[in-house]
Formats: sequence, C-alpha cells, structure tokens
Amino acid sequence: MMLGARGQANAARTPAPARRPVLAVLHQAHSTPGRVGWQLQRLGYPLDVRRPHSGDRLPETLAAHAGAIIFGGPGSANDANPVVRAEVEWIKVALRERKPLLGICLGAQMLALHLGAKVAPHANGWAEIGYHPIRPLDRERLGEDAPDHVYQWHREGFELPSGARLLASADGPFPIQAFSYGEGAIGVQFHPEITYAMVGRWTVRSAHRLSLPGAQDRATQLEGHVMHAPKVQRWLARFLPRWLAGEGFAANQRVDNSAILQV
Repeated sequence: MMLGARGQANAARTPAPARRPVLAVLHQAHSTPGRVGWQLQRLGYPLDVRRPHSGDRLPETLAAHAGAIIFGGPGSANDANPVVRAEVEWIKVALRERKPLLGICLGAQMLALHLGAKVAPHANGWAEIGYHPIRPLDRERLGEDAPDHVYQWHREGFELPSGARLLASADGPFPIQAFSYGEGAIGVQFHPEITYAMVGRWTVRSAHRLSLPGAQDRATQLEGHVMHAPKVQRWLARFLPRWLAGEGFAANQRVDNSAILQV
C-alpha cells in the first residue's frame, strides 16, 4: 500500500517500539558501563544499573529485561563475601531463562565459577594489565571482525567450564580469554567497555598494580588504547546486537574443544 505525503509524515513521527532494558551489574560506586553502555543506548536499549555491593537487589527474573551484563571489579569470584556469593548464585536466573548474559572480567570469572570451573590467580603471580594480544577462534560467535588486541586488568583466570565453547585464547599466562555456554551466555576476560578516560583513572587509582609482572606502564597503556581501541569499538558495535539477538548460538550444543585448545 502506498502512503501519501501525510501518511509518510505520520509514519516518520511514529516512535519505534520501546526496547526492554539491559541489566548492568557494577561492583563499585564510581564504576560505569563505559562504551558497552554507550553502544547499548545508541541501539535503543535503556540500562538498568544495579550495584549489589551498595545494597541493590538483583531481579528474581529477567522477564522484563533484554539481557544482563556483569562487569568487572576489584574483588574475586572466590570471595566469601555474601554479596559475591549471592551474585554468583544469581547467574542461574539468566541461564535458566535462556537470556543473553555477558560476563566481563570478574563477570566472566563469576560465570565460570558458577559453571563449576576453577578460578584462581596465576601460579607464578602474573597479571595481565594493559593491551595484550588474543587469538579469536570462533568468529561465528565473536564476529568476523573480532579484535586481536584487547584491554586487560586482572590477576586471576579460569579454566574452561565443562560444556562451554572456547571462543578466544592467548599465548600468555591466561590462555582462556572468551567462552560461550548454552544459548546466550558469553564470558570475556578482557574489558571491551574501556575508554581513554577509564584507562587514565585506573592507572592512577590502582597505580600499585602496575608493578606486578605482566603489567604495562601507564604510558604504554594509553598508547595502546589509541592504537587498538578503535578496532575493539567497531567490533563491539556489531557484537552487542548479535549477542542480544542470540545469533550464532545452538541450544545445548556439545562441543569438543580439544582441537581448538591446541591451535
């Protein structure tokens, strides 16, 4: 049916259907969702920001949400803190309801721990801080433009959970860099949300971490951001809508990772 000029004008003024919000779980009062939050809002997804350590409760169901993202933080997934324990346990809500779930750094470690995998510091005390290379292995799920250098800030890593699919690895001290599980859960060890300002803040507020083996100095991190961040952000803009749409996932797919781990 052809629309006249008035009909076209009315159609142009018709607002797009409201999208359900994405739950953003943060672990510090001053933390932000960074570029992940910007990209989601650009796509029309409101953010439901909750900080469990500040007393916010996580929802009993994600029926009203498009998905959930658990961001990084200074603690450990192994902490005995009841707030941490409750958050790790809460992950079952997203998995049970088959909602898109993205774990970033600590969030990925929480997801791995929930699935029964070991999460621990490196045996020799190594850290990954700054821009480090990774090897994307599954471009169907990560995307053809998955980055090969990403921003890291962690001292703990994790084993690949049973039944999970390895998406990215590295030759450094933390070989498991990204994995997927089930129909929509993804964990990434790195920080795609990072901005230049965040690199600046982290390297000042936690400057003592820069003396750890495997940590880059502040100038190297800022230079690395200028060099690598544009590719990460172009990838993120394509990855997030695919993740929320569940593209590239197969329900209950059994995966043999032995060949991938030897790449």
